[in-house]
Amino acid sequence: MSAFDFEHVPERRGTDSQKWQKYAGRDVLPLWVADMDFKSAPAIIEALHQRVEHGIFGYARPVKSTVDAVVHALEQRYGWKIDPAWIVWLPGLVVGLNVTAQAFAEPGDEVLTLAPVYPPFMSAPKHSARVSVTVPWILERAAGGDRWSIDWDALERAVTPRTRLFYLCNPHNPLARVWRRDELARLAEFCLRHNLVLCSDEIHCDLILEPSLPHVPTALLAPEIAARTVTLMAPSKTYNVPGLGTSIAIIPDSMRRARFLRATAGIVAEVTCLGFTACEAAYRDCEPWRQALLTHLRGNRDYLLEAIARELPGVRVEAPVEATYLLWMNVSALGLDHPAAHFEAHGVGLSDGAMFGAAKGSHVRLNFGCPRSTLVEAVRRLRRALGRG
Repeated sequence: MSAFDFEHVPERRGTDSQKWQKYAGRDVLPLWVADMDFKSAPAIIEALHQRVEHGIFGYARPVKSTVDAVVHALEQRYGWKIDPAWIVWLPGLVVGLNVTAQAFAEPGDEVLTLAPVYPPFMSAPKHSARVSVTVPWILERAAGGDRWSIDWDALERAVTPRTRLFYLCNPHNPLARVWRRDELARLAEFCLRHNLVLCSDEIHCDLILEPSLPHVPTALLAPEIAARTVTLMAPSKTYNVPGLGTSIAIIPDSMRRARFLRATAGIVAEVTCLGFTACEAAYRDCEPWRQALLTHLRGNRDYLLEAIARELPGVRVEAPVEATYLLWMNVSALGLDHPAAHFEAHGVGLSDGAMFGAAKGSHVRLNFGCPRSTLVEAVRRLRRALGRG
């Protein structure tokens, strides 16, 4: 039995939670935004208590122990030995996506990515008059199971003389897919051949649900890949501290790092002292909690996959859920124009797949980072929404 409790969690109704405020005053279970309904790890809470007791909350810079915690975690978990000088601290990963577009593309230049994908991948370029270009994933049918794959021919056709950047989500949100080394190598070769900067969002890298599928940091493939890669990471998703706004960009190439820093000047806020404290504790002291969390999430995933197959006709999970706590569900067979609104009306708040670049009415995303009891009630309500409960 786990030493950590993922079932009895604090009440979030009536608090500052965006996740729960969305449905304030309504009986809707919020399973939309990627924010877990668990307390952060005890070691993080204790570290924050100690920092608050210090009583002074001035402008902050990371101390050596904070940087060391990040460097050590990346080497221990992934065999990636980074130079501390490569790190640029940011108040959020979405900030990193926006800064990358401004640093390495000019107005009218194109940023390429695969869709469906986390919405800021498509919106970040547009915020600064860059052009977002998406290439659809394909679902490969195979005897060993279906799998989301890149349409390499379509990807090649999407490149133009104005293409400057490729945004990668590794592991992928919302498809919950772990990239294999050979796929990353082929994608890296594609970026090298077309002289593209590769921005790799790896915020979910510590949430691999299949132990046989290791996370491979994109920049670890080869020095020439590292030289053109901006890797974005954060403790926020894994340790449930997104409200503390602490992320990092890892940029090995000094010239590209300088360009990135110039793009942040005057517009990007600094990380707070509490953010640095939580980050250090997360990477240094919370591995037992992370492993217990992964066990709980695997159980939630398996429960949902079985319940969907057994109790929710017309709802399909098309490929293995290998990472994250996000379930991408095909609901096109239900023939709903607005599936998220339909399920919300029956008490379950989901993310509409159209926000991620999927066809209207085809998909919804569910966050299973919550107590099992919440999922049991969610399935009951989903059954009711399908006229089966």
